[in-house]
Amino acid sequence: MEEQNNHQIHTDLKNEQHEVHTTSFQDTISKNFIARIKNISIPPFWNGVLGALVVFVVIAGVLYFYKGKIFNMLATDFYKESTAQLGGDAKNDEIKSFTQESFVVETVKKTNPAVVAIVVTKDVPKYETYYEQSNPFGNLFPGFSFETPKLKQNGTEKKEIGGGSGFFVSASGLLVTNRHVVSDKEAEYTVFTNDGKKHDAKVLARDSVLDIAVLQVSGSGFTYLEFANSDQIQVGQSVIAIGNALAEFRNTVSVGVVSGLARSITASDGAGKSELLDHVIQTDAAINPGNSGGPLLNLSGNVIGVNVAVAQGSENIGFALPANVVKNVVDSVRETGKIVRPYLGVRYAQITPTLKEKNNLSVDYGVIVSKGETKEDLAVIPGSPADKAGLLENDIILEADGKKLDSESNLSLIIRDKKVGDTLVLKVMSKGVTKDVRVVLEKAPEEIE
Repeated sequence: MEEQNNHQIHTDLKNEQHEVHTTSFQDTISKNFIARIKNISIPPFWNGVLGALVVFVVIAGVLYFYKGKIFNMLATDFYKESTAQLGGDAKNDEIKSFTQESFVVETVKKTNPAVVAIVVTKDVPKYETYYEQSNPFGNLFPGFSFETPKLKQNGTEKKEIGGGSGFFVSASGLLVTNRHVVSDKEAEYTVFTNDGKKHDAKVLARDSVLDIAVLQVSGSGFTYLEFANSDQIQVGQSVIAIGNALAEFRNTVSVGVVSGLARSITASDGAGKSELLDHVIQTDAAINPGNSGGPLLNLSGNVIGVNVAVAQGSENIGFALPANVVKNVVDSVRETGKIVRPYLGVRYAQITPTLKEKNNLSVDYGVIVSKGETKEDLAVIPGSPADKAGLLENDIILEADGKKLDSESNLSLIIRDKKVGDTLVLKVMSKGVTKDVRVVLEKAPEEIE
């Protein structure tokens, strides 16, 4: 037995010697180092500290490596919650930061190609100066004469007479702007896109009720904008206005907030003609005659309104037509090629405490049928549904379909919700007598190019 043990020991020694000769020096050092580590005794307290330190390092590394993704994920969730309340949707891949500045920059980059400048040109008489010999004294002083300068027409020349802004609402070149931008039927309209390209435009329809017009540009593949639900916008919401500022600075951007809703204003087109615009959006984003017809956008890049007017003599008070009513016009033109909308056919003013006192009225709510500032702006349009129903100037409409007409209930909006052929029941005070008047709504007259 002892001999076998000695043999085993001898064999093990030989094997060990063989391994020493065949193992690299580096492996030997590594094994010795690991053996020493294994023999080190670490107190339980430091075991806990080292374990916590390892966990902290791992977590810190993960957070550092994924910090951008985690930040963007939190920003996306925050932005989605915010825009959901404001009627806008955001795409995750478009969100770089949740700061307003970044949202504005990204929105402008995305929407700018859809906004255009509209240039109005027209053939106007071309005059030249000539001199005519004349003697103001006649035969009293013969031979005495003057050269009097005079003008005579020498053909015509094409001249730029105005401009504004607009934006595409389809890839096929359907374009929205203000009616007053393209009101001249004898003029020509040229559209300049953001890349500087020039396109001829044709007016498809001019709205006789709203300050809206729809144009068609030949071509395809245009960047276009989507409409938001303007009923969901809120006062204080951030907005962006883009347009051809002062008819000179193309695609100028201004930023502001929604300052008020459901405003009623009397807007002038600069040529002496005015109109009542009801239920418009008030904003402090810079709006001027040049960017009229351009879009008012939310931070998602959707259209909440169409820039239409600015309060003269006041700073930071601009107005835009709500997107929902504009969308109805666009949809009508897409489907029928023209604007089809029911109308009543009266001009009216909302009764306010000031108006009540000024006209010595017996009621403090409703609307009073009244003419406009010019003789063409009649109180009741001849041949209209209102005329056929017997409505007269100075009649007071108190209710429409049982809804009291006050600051909370708007007559024009009630009519817009109706269809051609629907009956509208009005409670009217006429010459001191209150009565119900049934009016069958007809198609509003449209102006087709």
